[in-house]
Amino acid sequence: MRAVLIVNPNATSTTPAGRDLLAHALESRVDLTVAHTDHRGHAIEIGHQAAADGTDVVIVHGGDGTVNEVVNGILGHANGVPGASSTAVGVVPGGSANVFARALGISPDPLQATNQLVDLLDGASEATGKGDGYRHDVPWRRIGLMDCGDRWSVFTAGLGLDGEVVAAVEAQRAKGRKVTASRYIRVAIREAVGSARKPPRLTLHLPGHEPISGVHFAFVSNASPWTYANSRPVWTNPTTTFETGLGVFATTSMGIGANLRLLRRMLSRTPQIEGPHLIRDDDLPWLRVTSDTPVACQIDGDFVGLRESVTFTAVPEALNVVAPPAKAQ
Repeated sequence: MRAVLIVNPNATSTTPAGRDLLAHALESRVDLTVAHTDHRGHAIEIGHQAAADGTDVVIVHGGDGTVNEVVNGILGHANGVPGASSTAVGVVPGGSANVFARALGISPDPLQATNQLVDLLDGASEATGKGDGYRHDVPWRRIGLMDCGDRWSVFTAGLGLDGEVVAAVEAQRAKGRKVTASRYIRVAIREAVGSARKPPRLTLHLPGHEPISGVHFAFVSNASPWTYANSRPVWTNPTTTFETGLGVFATTSMGIGANLRLLRRMLSRTPQIEGPHLIRDDDLPWLRVTSDTPVACQIDGDFVGLRESVTFTAVPEALNVVAPPAKAQ
């Protein structure tokens, strides 16, 4: 089995010792090539080349942004048309939130995740044969993704407040400040207070519905939970999974009282996400968000610029992943 290990040495929780341990654990099981990223977009390039070379598995040791780049490199977009690949993606978390890995059932602890990955790779080799008898029909788990028009999303995207928070955090990261859950929370509170003074600019287009205007922000999900506050999950669409359609979570009010009550529900251990100002739907084949002026957009925790319109499309079984089987709903 041929594998490429892509390491983001600048990710929040990667360490030289952890990277060496991961590489050593893999070298005895796969034909391994190790590549380190050194600029934004580099993981796209490495992932694209790995898929073009017919690599069986690309293993990512980094955060959600690096995972997103690898997936976009493997699957790609040609003139807006998504591609396909048999190359699988494995993840050993190395970022601050690691939402994608956790949603797949991968431990957020890098050492435990390494052991999980090794067990899964060993199990795949045993299932398909080893040595000269190895077959390339490895029974990976196959998950759905979200096509955002010119880019894939693996678990979430957002326009408005969500994008503004990510943009502000990235600006602080560029100044050398460490990204933590508490920093995200502080920035989110500041941006939410600022957004409360602004008129709503978004319009939500859902299948079978008239357009809904007066929307302040919209989160679109391909999995649950939406994110994490340290170890606590934050829910928007609890029934949205990699095996369903998309979930949408949007509000028509920035009232402090109403949104604090909503936030408590999002942080609950048994979330019941509802509110009079909330627009929420699940298992959608597509949706579109438009704006009368360009607004901030984030995809998988990375700021991707200002957008006036984005169409999100659910693409079932788009990607092979090295992960435990999906839990029964």
